[in-house]
Amino acid sequence: MSPATRAARLQLLPRFSLYRPPLRTRTLVSASPGLPPPFRTRILTIRRVTAVGLVSGVLLGAFLFAHKTRSVVYADAEEPEASDKAGRSSRGSAVPLSALVRTYVVYTLCSIPPLVDWSPTILSTLLSIPGLKQVTETVVRYTFFNQFVGGDSAEEALLVLEQLRSENKGVLFVYSVEVDEQTSPPDSQVTSKALYAHKRIVAETLHCLDIAADFEDGHVSADGGKGTWVAIKLSAMVPDAEALRRLSKHLVDTRPATIPRIAFPGCPRVSDLDVLSTLTPPTGSLSEADIVALRELRDDLHAIGDRARARGVRITPAIDAFTLDMMREFNKLPSPPKSLWFSRKSAALPPSGTQPLIYNTFQGYLRRTPEYLAQSITDARAGGYALGVKLVRGAYHPHELEVHKAALQSRIDATTPSGSHELSISPDNMPPVWLTKDETDSCYNSAVRLLVSLAREDAEKCSRGSPGPAIGAMFGTHNRESANLVIDELEKQGLATTGQNGVWISDAAMQRVAVAQLYGMCDALTDHLVSRTRSASPFVLKYLPYGSLTEVMPYLSRRAIENKSVLGNGGAASERKRAASEIWAKVFG
Repeated sequence: MSPATRAARLQLLPRFSLYRPPLRTRTLVSASPGLPPPFRTRILTIRRVTAVGLVSGVLLGAFLFAHKTRSVVYADAEEPEASDKAGRSSRGSAVPLSALVRTYVVYTLCSIPPLVDWSPTILSTLLSIPGLKQVTETVVRYTFFNQFVGGDSAEEALLVLEQLRSENKGVLFVYSVEVDEQTSPPDSQVTSKALYAHKRIVAETLHCLDIAADFEDGHVSADGGKGTWVAIKLSAMVPDAEALRRLSKHLVDTRPATIPRIAFPGCPRVSDLDVLSTLTPPTGSLSEADIVALRELRDDLHAIGDRARARGVRITPAIDAFTLDMMREFNKLPSPPKSLWFSRKSAALPPSGTQPLIYNTFQGYLRRTPEYLAQSITDARAGGYALGVKLVRGAYHPHELEVHKAALQSRIDATTPSGSHELSISPDNMPPVWLTKDETDSCYNSAVRLLVSLAREDAEKCSRGSPGPAIGAMFGTHNRESANLVIDELEKQGLATTGQNGVWISDAAMQRVAVAQLYGMCDALTDHLVSRTRSASPFVLKYLPYGSLTEVMPYLSRRAIENKSVLGNGGAASERKRAASEIWAKVFG
């Protein structure tokens, strides 16, 4: 796509960014349109509706917590014992009592496994009842929504950004709206409304970038670091999210094998998106409509990349084939200068801007990750672009095992059960994930050590005149051992030093390394990391979504069973106990 065409797209897209869902007046009305009932009966009815609404609100709230926290940056909650031994949160005295009570209520409900198990059914039932739906939404808004979401709009979320920055915490900002893949319509039923909606989401993502950049422009740090990143939700940027799944199936079927072999789903290759450029009619799993939609998505992502580069905001897309395509353009490093024959000095390097600008996601619970990460490092060096790594553990371990087992049995039986889009597309007999948590922990921590070591090597090369930074890593974890390991490795590699007031993170490390947790979750760990480290700009980030309750509901509603493991091992109970002790300390001293 030519720069002129891309610039034209950028001029067209912002006109959608002013869109906001219309405000609706929420009222309870009598079910009978006739004469009003006796006063006593009316009171009883209101009391019943209110009571049911409050109960349903907290039930729905438990669901929202379990599923809102979908982002893969958090699915590795620490063991409760480790959390308790670490001590109480240092933020207790600064947090309002109302917020502590809200946290206590939220995590109390999330400590009840049967409630989490039944939450999808509860949600669909409550939201289908007029009157009760409005009451439930109101209760949820003042509990779970406020606990985990920054606001209805990017502008509303600025208050949270300001509060976090005052605590030297950065933000991974995201417009958290996606389509519901479980109810995604077939190609023939994609409506004009859906076509318009996905363009509005592209425009809102550009708006999110601008808000993040404007915020950073008003908070210039001494080291020039920027503590606001933007995450991108790709599944909502196409009219039919199933097109992305069909692309994945196409890549699994056609992607050339690597040596050594990389476990499913393999490693993205430069040729992955060639299917979008060919004039040959598509074959296999992709339709012509898919090709058109995916071409448009690619163009939109490059428009987003242009805006991110212009504003100096790091971004994290979520699908590796598109992310590799973006890294090859937007993370491109200037060629190393050649020494002049009559001088030992090299010509100065042109500025490379914020690097790495684009970060790809690597999930520790996938068996492919060690080989995938090694291959990605090799490819980046050969291709002359910076490698951005967002390392997370992964959010769907039990779900992945169940889906793979069902798909394997389906192949054995030579059947295609109903809802086949739910089945794994992996051709391997082994599931794509590690079988035990210890294997996942080992994979994650090994990657931490490797990436911090590479950051040190890169800093040394840049000090000698090489272009860079050529490596960057954002470690998303709620595991205290892994989070502390990042800091320990920075010290070991000479990228941080221990002083009287804490561990000082060097400027070289700040350019290449960050740690993140979810907003509203594991705040004690976040505070521990902030208090342990010293830096001119935020070293620790919070993943902060925004979007209206109605808009984010499809995104939240898919997270019941997949994220059940996040609340396992007493994680929610540990958060509840922490909130209770802080409430006690605030009330009774």
